[in-house]
Amino acid sequence: MEKSSDEAPEPGQDGWEAERLQLRSDLGSRMKAVRQACGLTLEAAAQRSGLALSTIHKIENGRVSPSYENLVRIARAYDIGMERLFSSDHDAHQTTRMTVTKAGQGRKVRSKNFEYEVLCNALAEKKIIPLVTRVEKRPPMRPDELEAHDGEETLFVLSGRIELVVEHYQPVVLEPGDCAYFDSTLKHGLRALDDDEARIFWACTYIDVDRQAQP
Repeated sequence: MEKSSDEAPEPGQDGWEAERLQLRSDLGSRMKAVRQACGLTLEAAAQRSGLALSTIHKIENGRVSPSYENLVRIARAYDIGMERLFSSDHDAHQTTRMTVTKAGQGRKVRSKNFEYEVLCNALAEKKIIPLVTRVEKRPPMRPDELEAHDGEETLFVLSGRIELVVEHYQPVVLEPGDCAYFDSTLKHGLRALDDDEARIFWACTYIDVDRQAQP
């Protein structure tokens, strides 16, 4: 969360900044390990994902936080489920079809403007990615900050106030107990409106279009 110079720092801000950087570094290390396990060079990863080689390099080295859209593109480029990017000890051959995550025990992942707690990560090749997400306060979103990707999304506000922007629709303010569902192929974005912590339950479908098209 960016602060202007006349704002007082939040309690524990230094600790949160350190945690933010560690989460970003951990995610980058896991993404590099997955790429290498898939036998892909940086050049091949860039070509298959459509991302700049420099972008992938910066993500893997913890210098930038990837957006959700870029996480989706990388997972598809590597032909893996998204859970592989979130877990260093994931077994690609797991056969379990049921898993439980106790409160607060999900895998934390830092992405651009969000902190995700990834739930039920032990189940392989999920079609739905369940998340508890901390949304940061930021200025009104510009059109170039909105993202789009295949799939659908639903979110339920747990705390705070959220502004949801979806292409072709008026922005809507969501409060605790409110729920929204939308087509992810429309450009969209979220931001917190207040200084109070804003948290949502967020479920996104993970659809591999190329794989679905195969006979």
